[in-house]
Amino acid sequence: MNDFRAPSGVDTSTPSVARMYDYYLGGKDNFAADREAAEKIIAILPNLRDIARENREFLVRAVTYLSWQGIRQFLDIGAGLPTQRNVHQVAQELAPESRVVYVDNDPIVLTHARALLSENSRVIAVDADMRQSQALLDHPDVRGHLDFSQPVAILLLGVLHFVPDDDEAADIAATFRSALGPGGYLVVSHGSIAPLSEEQEREGHQVFSRTSAPGAASRTPEQVAAFFQGLDLVEPGVVALQDWRPLDVPIVRQGEAGAVGGIALRTPPA
Repeated sequence: MNDFRAPSGVDTSTPSVARMYDYYLGGKDNFAADREAAEKIIAILPNLRDIARENREFLVRAVTYLSWQGIRQFLDIGAGLPTQRNVHQVAQELAPESRVVYVDNDPIVLTHARALLSENSRVIAVDADMRQSQALLDHPDVRGHLDFSQPVAILLLGVLHFVPDDDEAADIAATFRSALGPGGYLVVSHGSIAPLSEEQEREGHQVFSRTSAPGAASRTPEQVAAFFQGLDLVEPGVVALQDWRPLDVPIVRQGEAGAVGGIALRTPPA
């Protein structure tokens, strides 16, 4: 496999979790270091490709649902590399006026996104880090593109599990929840795998310690549900991704996938 060209100054020897995710999905926007790290994680979690695919399918169903509820503004945090059926593609098929901000801190992600979105004035990509969540929300490009006095959907898809400290992850979720006005939604998907052996945990830590996100954590559905504190969960609540309002099509996977997710609403006052 030939490596695609990286922007000048980008260190392609450090695996990127965004490019590893692209590899899990069968994409080509990754480098040898990304593929090597990804294969090591797949050796620990053989169903990881299924988890990545089901996370992508959940994104499509979630954005479709939100569009049906009248949401026309989306903030996709940790958006990753563009692939098929992105947030703006799903949303704008249903409502062409939908506005989307993609947020990431990987320079290759941003370069690709900006190139692809150059002719779509309703979609922008912003360089920011979810760990500096308030600074992200205050970013002038974010504030200039989205009107937080109107309902906004904030998407944290497959990113909070890269914050292994429970308190820090809770603080990040709380900051984004606080930005939601009445009628706004929070969407979260998160790794939730069966307990690993000590050797598997050690091997996984060694791999992630060399990547752009040097840590990862699995959390239970109950822990993930806590990220929605103060909001009203949309039925069926926090469940396995494949069980969140599945389409009437058979789901084919190798073994059980290991991610959960949900959507919650800040209910307008009566």
